[in-house]
Amino acid sequence: MKRILIAVLVSSYVVACQTPQDQLSFDPLSYVDPFIGTGGHGHTFPGATTPFGMVQLSPDTRLLGWDASSGYHYSDSTVYGFSHTHLSGTGIGDLGDILFLPYTGERNDTLLATFKKEDEFAAPGYYKVAFSNFDVSSELTSTPRVGWHRYTYDSGQDKQLMIDLGHVLQSNWGHKSTGGFIEVINNREIKGSKLSSGWADDHQVFFHATFSSPFEVLAITDSGRQVDTIKNRGKYLKAFLSFPDSKDSTVTIKVGISPVSQEGAKSNLLVEAKGWDFDQARAAAENQWRQELLKIRVKSSNKKQLTTFYTALYHMHISPMLYQDVDGKYRGIDKAIHQAESGFTNYSVYSLWDTFRAWQPLMSILHPDRTEDWIKALIRKHEEGGILPKWPLAANYTGTMVGYPAAAIIADAISKGITITDDSLTLAAIVHSSLFHANEHLTEPRAKQVSPKHLDYIEKLGYVPADSVSWSVSYGLECAYYDWCIAQVAEKVGDQSTASKYLERSQLYKNYFDSVTTFMRGRIDENQWRYPFSPTESDFNGDFIEGNSWQWSWFVPHDISGLINLMGGPEAFEEKLDALFRADSKLEGEEIPEDISGLIGQYAHGNEPSHHVAHLYNYIDQPHKTQERVKEILLNLYDATPDGIPGNEDCGQMSAWYVMNAMGFYQVCPGDPTYSIGRPLFDEVIMDIGNGKTFTVQSNGASAGKKYITAMSVNGEVLDQTFFTHEDMMQGGTLNIVMSEKR
Repeated sequence: MKRILIAVLVSSYVVACQTPQDQLSFDPLSYVDPFIGTGGHGHTFPGATTPFGMVQLSPDTRLLGWDASSGYHYSDSTVYGFSHTHLSGTGIGDLGDILFLPYTGERNDTLLATFKKEDEFAAPGYYKVAFSNFDVSSELTSTPRVGWHRYTYDSGQDKQLMIDLGHVLQSNWGHKSTGGFIEVINNREIKGSKLSSGWADDHQVFFHATFSSPFEVLAITDSGRQVDTIKNRGKYLKAFLSFPDSKDSTVTIKVGISPVSQEGAKSNLLVEAKGWDFDQARAAAENQWRQELLKIRVKSSNKKQLTTFYTALYHMHISPMLYQDVDGKYRGIDKAIHQAESGFTNYSVYSLWDTFRAWQPLMSILHPDRTEDWIKALIRKHEEGGILPKWPLAANYTGTMVGYPAAAIIADAISKGITITDDSLTLAAIVHSSLFHANEHLTEPRAKQVSPKHLDYIEKLGYVPADSVSWSVSYGLECAYYDWCIAQVAEKVGDQSTASKYLERSQLYKNYFDSVTTFMRGRIDENQWRYPFSPTESDFNGDFIEGNSWQWSWFVPHDISGLINLMGGPEAFEEKLDALFRADSKLEGEEIPEDISGLIGQYAHGNEPSHHVAHLYNYIDQPHKTQERVKEILLNLYDATPDGIPGNEDCGQMSAWYVMNAMGFYQVCPGDPTYSIGRPLFDEVIMDIGNGKTFTVQSNGASAGKKYITAMSVNGEVLDQTFFTHEDMMQGGTLNIVMSEKR
């Protein structure tokens, strides 16, 4: 792998921004390696995008299977082409729209490029690869809505290009092309569209491409059969072009895309990509990334940790994805075309079940304005589609994962003073999402999956019977927390009746706790547990989603004191936590989910339900154990390598955990704006919190490897517990941490 550390720093330290000279001495882009997470099961991609951009232009090296979810895997050495949309770190694949592949030599309908790792390079907003079997080098960059390609062909070679509109990722999981259109406008312009059905049931994308050199159409095919070379429709359309102009070996292509229309794709192209200066477009993309990454400045001499940190911060800024044209038009989740009013921006790709845990809390610090935009877009989907989504993708519900996590996103933002919209309407939306809607008219094909039978059981029985539906315990625990979130919003609105109802529902987690085994487990009825029971057992359609009882028994972030009491008090709770981390890592089950990864004992950091667990020691006055476990996770489970993410990246959540904990704190319960102090990696971190303010975490001795915190203060006020508040942070100032070898 070519290293991304391309700049040489004047100093051996990354220093805080204090003078203009300091600003010149540090470029965070030097510490971003987009190949981190592209190996193992990280499911990231190395291609060119801008922060939260619609275009995510990247090579597709793998089409089938779980590790094809992003279209790229580091172990591959073949390229099907460069498609314009991708998912970052998901456990399901989709997108991969509008694929371009430059080639030389003879044309065939199954072209495939090969490459060597030493001929591949990636940096924020830029990707480059030289093919081994074709005499061409490819460079990619992007604007939010336009993909830029620059292909340099060897002298004397025929300059050729394939455009594939039938290309999809994970066809073995049901993703398929359902239609396409292509039209050659003239010898420098092509437009078209692609329709597909997969994880997103009905996905449409339009494109308009312009070329720096005139082209000739060699052929247009549909399923390998040649068709008309001017205009055509088909499910598996491919266009083969040549560039006969021999004066220039380089061809530059600009591709505008739109979820709305052909006109939208063209407008996006004309507005965002004027001229033909590829290097200027690359520099603009880099500057967008630089602006985002400079929101956090880290002091450290450890380049490996800096690379892990800034790459994690980079991965946090890929999703959600802009889903609106430059003129404000967007395709709603009702499939209608809407005109956004001033101040509204539509987004898609929300991995809510993952990102409410750390990504949302950190983004509420770094991007309160964008947080407001993202939540407004979620509320708009409720208005257009009839229910809040769980995992919206393009203009589609997917119904993926558990419960109604939008409630957590909303409650956390409101708890931090972020204005959303009419609070009463917001409360109505999250209350509606918590109820079962069997007979409600929801026209989007997968909208009813957002409101499964689990919610009916919770309303009527107070628990989800394990012999009736899968994932009963996971639903029960998650929904109890979401109900607490609803209660927090209701209290903010002043609706005490709703607040009381949902606070009571938030205690239903206790119905899954077995005092004999001291584990959460599946319940058949009020008097009977599911048998047999093993806390290490996990099956794909069992009582727990992507985990087992060891991992899920801790998910009561809203009532940790109640959970401590259930488990027998602080000493018993501590023994149970110790046992979790020391247990044998062996898993049981006929179909064990691959998501259970990053194991320390039975603690599974590679999947999100465990992410708060290391901080639970702080709640029983054993902070040194939180510090030990957090350090172990940071240093042993993350790394600046392709395999350096311990599970699916999940649209920024896995990285957000790292960023927050490396800075020295974590929010255990989104909706409660309290931060738990862990074990920082760096001597100094400075966050830009807006309004000209910064919040600094100074950790004397952290980078030297000192293990334990012996003293803490916020803005000069001594802390006697390892917690501080969001209000403390947003005032600006300093969290001072004194480290020692001994506790």
